Amino acid sequence: MKYLLLSYTPTAAWDAATADTPSEEAMAAFAAYQKFERELIETGEFVGSEGLGHPAVSTTVRRTPDGVVAIDGPFAELKEVLASFAVIDVASHERAVEIVSRIVEVLGEPIEIRPIMGEDFTA
Repeated sequence: MKYLLLSYTPTAAWDAATADTPSEEAMAAFAAYQKFERELIETGEFVGSEGLGHPAVSTTVRRTPDGVVAIDGPFAELKEVLASFAVIDVASHERAVEIVSRIVEVLGEPIEIRPIMGEDFTA
């Protein structure tokens, strides 16, 4: 079953990690994540992963009483931002939790696990 992993980080940590010269802590976090990614590639459980652009350059599209509008920038003042996502394909929800627990243990940031709906999806 496929799961979407949504990685959140404090805004200050996001800014530090995406600076022209990332901090040593940010570089260590990137290296730790890459190690987990390589393990999941080897087990065949890794589907894909991407970092996201800064929320300040995002656009929110919503329906209003006046029609559909696009709003530039972050929707609200956020303490944590969605920084990246990954997709894994594992045998069970328990395996997804096991993998994510290891990542959170090292990186310290929360990760939301969401099942991806498909032919094998059961709510």
